[in-house]
Amino acid sequence: MIKKSRPLAALDELDRRILEQMQADSSLTNQDLAHRVHASAPTCLRRVRRLIEEGVIEKQVAILDPEKLGYTLTAIVEITLDVQTAEYLDQFEASVADEAAVLQCYRVSPGPDFLVIAQVPDMPAYHAMAHRVFTSQANVRNVRTFFSIHRSKFETRIPV
Repeated sequence: MIKKSRPLAALDELDRRILEQMQADSSLTNQDLAHRVHASAPTCLRRVRRLIEEGVIEKQVAILDPEKLGYTLTAIVEITLDVQTAEYLDQFEASVADEAAVLQCYRVSPGPDFLVIAQVPDMPAYHAMAHRVFTSQANVRNVRTFFSIHRSKFETRIPV
């Protein structure tokens, strides 16, 4: 399903202030958010609901520290398929969608067909996940993995 995107120019200044504040802390109450963006609480609530309905706000989450939960190994995985038809690309995406260790999956070009970001506790867990998700698939030709030794930046904010 292709999402229709709303052009950034269609956002007014209040929308932008709301989005900036919510990206910094989505746990704010509507009252606190309204105060920070200099709007009334009802106006703020209407705007947030509209931004959600229009898909500008996809979801509101808590960002966890993987290391504090025992997920100390980040794997950046290049996947190349044997056959790259739309059906096989979709099939691969569907196979990784249900894997909890896979945090992100991108179709990329040029080079490999996919770039996958996975977070696992350790090397044995990576090996088990790689076999289960990648190498057991007949259409996967090549798997090349890079392991993060240090994350110098992680940001979820999008400039508005």
